[in-house]
Amino acid sequence: MERNDPIQTFWDNLLSRNPQRIRAAFSTLDASSRLAVITHLQKMISEPGWHPEQVKSAQAALETLWKMKD
Repeated sequence: MERNDPIQTFWDNLLSRNPQRIRAAFSTLDASSRLAVITHLQKMISEPGWHPEQVKSAQAALETLWKMKD
């Protein structure tokens, strides 16, 4: 994949553990894409086979996104 791939950049930001980058990436999505991303992040933290650091990053993203709802 190219370094400037927008999908890779999106996921790099979403899984960065940086709340500002997570919020900025998520804010670019429409409602159905947001739901798909949240569903995927939930799978990352609950299904086997993910690297422990990926799980931590997904958990951080979900925590940041839940705080956005408040």
